[in-house]
Amino acid sequence: MSTCNVTAIIPTYNRPHALLTALEKIIACEPAPEEIIVHIDGDDKITESAIYSSPFQQVKILRSQTQVGPGGGRNRALTAAKHEIVASFDDDSFPIDSDYFARLIHLFDTFPEAAVIGATIYHQNEPIQPDQLEAAWTVNFVGCGCAYRKSAFLQTTGYVPLAVAYDMEEVDLSLRLHDMGWRILHGAWLRVLHNTALEHHQNPKITAASITNRALLAYLRYPTGFWWFGAVQCLNRIVWLMRHQRFAGIVAGLFNIPKIIYQHRYQRQAVSAQSLESYLYLRRHGINELSNLDLLPTRCP
Repeated sequence: MSTCNVTAIIPTYNRPHALLTALEKIIACEPAPEEIIVHIDGDDKITESAIYSSPFQQVKILRSQTQVGPGGGRNRALTAAKHEIVASFDDDSFPIDSDYFARLIHLFDTFPEAAVIGATIYHQNEPIQPDQLEAAWTVNFVGCGCAYRKSAFLQTTGYVPLAVAYDMEEVDLSLRLHDMGWRILHGAWLRVLHNTALEHHQNPKITAASITNRALLAYLRYPTGFWWFGAVQCLNRIVWLMRHQRFAGIVAGLFNIPKIIYQHRYQRQAVSAQSLESYLYLRRHGINELSNLDLLPTRCP
């Protein structure tokens, strides 16, 4: 088995079976990442024992006694990674293509202005489209199928550690990277399977967090003159949840806002008004600029 200069990181909590499947798929890639780091959250002894009992003894394990969430886990794993290219997965996601990591290396070499490169992500029961030799600039990514340029990530303060990070984790980092002048690339050439049907999105805890986290994002990153817009975003989320009959968790989400803002008040680091306006505009309208596809190979090296 050959390896390449990539670190793969996986935050996990209490899903050992899914994690072992993901590790098997990642290690089977050719080349495989030279380093794999798993962060086990919340003093999860069951998952730790499952890794020690598995064939994957090359995996490095990091642990947190308390729950720091996927973002907190990625912070620790990225800091510990020894390679500049750090491929990120969830414990139920993995590459579709066996040369995924070779493709990552080529894309990061081709696009030095990219801090994050996001894959095209497929879920259960979704038809998987052929990999296309395409890439385009964007302002968002998804943590279960992306890769970071470590040096760019470390220029930020990392993710805000939240046990339930929906509507905060990637948006927060994307906004700060945009403010710093870094870029995010999305590639149809990279394909990741997120082995879930997303039923858990109806969990009341996720419903609550999707409201609370929008308020937290506005407090931490928006200039004070834009806090009103954060309130509008929270209201829009509530309207969307009610239209989709996800009522359980709405009240809890609203009541949790003061508490979570107080807990993370020292992490406030607002972006400029110009960066926020630019980010919001590009997120709504897209970036009318293709990457230089001529620089991509006709096949993976």
